[in-house]
Order: sequence, then C-alpha cells, then structure tokens
Amino acid sequence: MASTVADRPGMAQKEQSPPGLRQQSFWAAGIAGLSVFLVWVYWLTANWVVVTVDGHRELVYTHRTTVDALLLDLGVTPHPDDRITPSLDSQLTRSPVVTVDRARPIRLIADGQDRILFSWGDTPQQLLEDAGILVDTYDEILVDGESWGRTERLPVAVEKKLPTTYDRGFGWNRVHIEPLQMRIRRSVPLVIYEGATRYTIYTTAQTVGEALRRSNVTLYLGDRVLPSLGNAVTANLSVYIQRSVPVLMQFDGRAVKTRTQGETVADALSDLGVVLTGLDRVEPSLETRLYNDLKIVVTRVSEDVVVEEEIAPYETVYVADPALPLDSQQLLSNGAEGITRSRYRVRYENGEPISRVLEDTWLAQEPADRRVAYGQKIEALTERMSDGSVITYWRKIRMLATSYSPASAGGNRTRTGDVVRAGVVAVDPRLIPLRSQVYVPGYGIGDALDTGGGIISRRIDLAYSDESFVSVRRWVDVYLLWPPPADSSITWVVPNYPPLPQ
Repeated sequence: MASTVADRPGMAQKEQSPPGLRQQSFWAAGIAGLSVFLVWVYWLTANWVVVTVDGHRELVYTHRTTVDALLLDLGVTPHPDDRITPSLDSQLTRSPVVTVDRARPIRLIADGQDRILFSWGDTPQQLLEDAGILVDTYDEILVDGESWGRTERLPVAVEKKLPTTYDRGFGWNRVHIEPLQMRIRRSVPLVIYEGATRYTIYTTAQTVGEALRRSNVTLYLGDRVLPSLGNAVTANLSVYIQRSVPVLMQFDGRAVKTRTQGETVADALSDLGVVLTGLDRVEPSLETRLYNDLKIVVTRVSEDVVVEEEIAPYETVYVADPALPLDSQQLLSNGAEGITRSRYRVRYENGEPISRVLEDTWLAQEPADRRVAYGQKIEALTERMSDGSVITYWRKIRMLATSYSPASAGGNRTRTGDVVRAGVVAVDPRLIPLRSQVYVPGYGIGDALDTGGGIISRRIDLAYSDESFVSVRRWVDVYLLWPPPADSSITWVVPNYPPLPQ
C-alpha cells in the first residue's frame, strides 16, 4: 500500500526519482558546464585583432598565429598585387592591426585577348604599364565604352552590395567591386592622295569619313572622295581626295559661293545647273580655266520688239443744212483717229532695259473728220405759257438763270446804255443778239440789253430794281421771241456751257 506524507508524522516526505533519470540530468549538467568552461578558456586564450579590408573595419578573435592563416579563416584570398600590412608571414601578437587594401580589378580587352588583371594605377597609362602592354600614339583607349585620355584619371570604383545570401558576417563580404573595362582599339594607317600630295594618317575610326574628320582633314562641298565616306576602314587603305575649286557665281539676281570639280567656267556653270540661252553673256569667257575664288558673272540678255502707237484725234466738222430744223443735228460720217505706229527693238540685261532702237515708223490709219449737219431752217413756233399768254418764238434754249440789281451790279446802266430795271436781261451776245427779246417763264418778257463778265453761253441774268430784287438761280427754258435776227447774227450750234444738269 503506497504511503503518503500524512502517514509519516513530524516530517515532509519527498517523492523519489527513478535512478536512470537522475543519471541523465547529472550528465547534461556536466556537459553544459564543460561547454561553458571551454568557451571561457577559448576566449581567455584567444587574441583579438582589428582587421580592415578595403576600408571595412571588423574586430575578430582568433587562435591563428600568422596573418595568412587569419585571412584564410576570414575568407579573404590575397592577390599578389594587394597591399597587406603586416606581411602574410608575420606573427600575430596581442592586439595587432591587420590592413588589407586589394588592388582594383581591371578587365582588359586588347589584341584579341580578354583578361582580368589587378592594378593600383590611377590612369590608363599606369594600368597598361602594369600589364606590360604598349600603346601607340594613335591607338584609342576606351574605358567602360568611352574614349579616355592616357593620363586622365580613371573613374572611382563603385562598390555593389550583394544579396543577403552572400552575407558571411563581415562588411567586405557584403560588397562587390565590378571590374573596370578597358579596351584598346588599335589604329590602322590610311594612305591619302590629295592631288600631287601623298600622306599617311593613323586612325581608329570605323569609316573613311570619320577617319578624315578625326584627322582634321577638311572636306568642302564639291570635293570628291574615293572610296566613299561611308566605306569601312582597313589597314593601308588608299583614299583619293579630288579637291573642288571655290568660285563666286552671280546669276539671276543671286550671289552663290560654291565649289566645283570643273576645270573651266563652262564646267562650273554646268555643275551648278546654270543654263545659258540666246544672248546671255558670261564674264570671264566660258573657256577660262578656274582658279580659287574666281568671280563668274552671268548676265541675262534678251531683246524684244515693241510697237507703240501715236493717236491723232479726229476733228468734228459742222456742216450747215438749210433743210434741217434749227437746233437739230444729223451725223453725216463718223470720225476716225489718225494712228502712227513705231517699231522699237529693246534690249534687256537682267530684266532692265539698257537700249532702245527705232527700227521703223509708218502711218497705220489716216485721220478722218467727224461730219455733223446742223439745222438752219427757222420756223415761227407758238406756245401757251403757264400764265395763259401765247408767245411766238423762233428758238428755245435751256439756260441757267440768275438775278441782279443796280446795287449788286455796281451801277444802273446796261451795256447798251439803258437803265437797269425789271425787264432787262443780261446775255452772251454770241448766243442771243443784243436788243432782241426773250421770254423767261416766271419772269416774263425781257429785253437783251446787258452783258456780264460771268454771263457766258447758256447763262442769263435777270434784272430787278433794288426795291423789288428777287434772288434767282434755276434752269429754265428761254424763248427767243419772233422775229429772228439776220443770219449773220445767229449762232447755229449752241455750246454746252455751263453743262446741262443731269
């Protein structure tokens, strides 16, 4: 029967462990204690060392006695060109400092070889000296694909962080320096023939045009290069340059500076596409041999025949016709202008006339008078006026009527010596004979007894007394009362002055 603590008065009873379990616990405790002891002894007997690799500083503990053994433990594989302080075979003493500066990796592609080398050089020239490679003056150095000068400092190395899978606990193991790529492009000779001159250039260019450009060989419009500028460069390739001649050409209002492969002026015009026609003139002549900066002037010459007409106006001749009623006209024949023609030969240079030569003159058309018959048949005519009176007249003329008085005329005497009064009219005696009578509607019968400086042709001035003066200015039909004057006093064709109103 199992006993409990209550069965044993006066004392507490412990539960008894099995013997095997107690033995396992003892060994585990012993091993743990031994491990702690060994670790303590390891750290107690180890040396601590400050290790710097490419600027990455770490504090490490080691039982290694030499530098090379320590670096081997740290995964640092030295290269012969690395700078290590102290040396690899040096003994580690307590509290030492180990510094490793690794040479820069360079990928060098030259002369058909692609290799990796390490160098401390700061310029391409130093790197190539380390690699034992000679570079000619005209060879081209490319650093990471860009052209680089021999003494130009190289770009700073860039550290690239590695993924975490490469992390071994030390800073220098977590970065990677990509090798700097340097390529040597060897120059090849090109033999240049320029006229009678022969010379050689060395180039790394891929095409003839680029090779000439890099060698500062200037090409002008019109120069001819064989083979073509786009041709690939090969060693000892012969390149022929046929130089063009610079000329100044003036034509069609333009001044063009150009170059040509031609030998004469005619060749230069042909190269530029300038066509000569007819009387065109070129200075100097077409056979002139070209030389540098020759001025060629093309003058466009043309001739034209111009016919000019000189017009002689025809005259109008009036012919009396006793059977034709007065103040009526009849056209007997149309007039014809006289035409005299002259032919000129005109010469133009560049569109401007420079000469004019009369070649011929002739009468193309004789002038002919215009003949008009005017009536001389006078008849007694009657007409009832608006005031109810009936008048007999022999002529009716449309006239511009005005008015005056002794005060406005500056005197009270007319041209005939009569007193200025109502019923007196001033007329042009060439149209209305003095001392004849007229009838003016709205005025009445007037005696043509006066004239005036402004009373010309179809003008009539109506007189009033100063007391009864009425200002008048209107067109009216003036009736010349019967009987008519003698034929010698009649103006058969009435002038149109002043012009009749439209």
